[in-house]
Amino acid sequence: MRKRKKSILVLGIITVSLATTLLLCSQTIAASERFELVFDGKAVLDKQTGLIWERSPDTTKRTYTSACDCCSTEEVAGRKGWRLPTIEELAGIVDASQGPPTLPSGHPFNNVQSNYYWSSSHDIYASPDWVHCLNFYGGSIFSLDKTEPWYVWCVQAGK
Repeated sequence: MRKRKKSILVLGIITVSLATTLLLCSQTIAASERFELVFDGKAVLDKQTGLIWERSPDTTKRTYTSACDCCSTEEVAGRKGWRLPTIEELAGIVDASQGPPTLPSGHPFNNVQSNYYWSSSHDIYASPDWVHCLNFYGGSIFSLDKTEPWYVWCVQAGK
């Protein structure tokens, strides 16, 4: 049974990696035009996706549950309504040819760690206790146990 779980996990990682590659190929806006500082410079609007990202993500590692709580109570420049991004949203800001961290050249973000960040996307091929994470060291996606501490980067829909 353990070997089967590993095989399924690897298949899930390969599938998500392929999806990430397709997402990366669709990036068309240069970073200098793509990102705009909003909320008094404390957040960044991604004009390509319409999402608003924290400009400076939290540098404290947290378990998945704590990461969800952190985003749901986050307030940036008086704005609430933050959440964990999906794995596709996280992968959408990766430029694997840059870094680490693997962000587009000229991006306006601060304090992005070259390590794993939680997503809200569960790995449907593994245990319910595993969630997709993106590693900003190389831009790879992995499924990791919810009890492990990793970084949090909150996002919200643009208005």
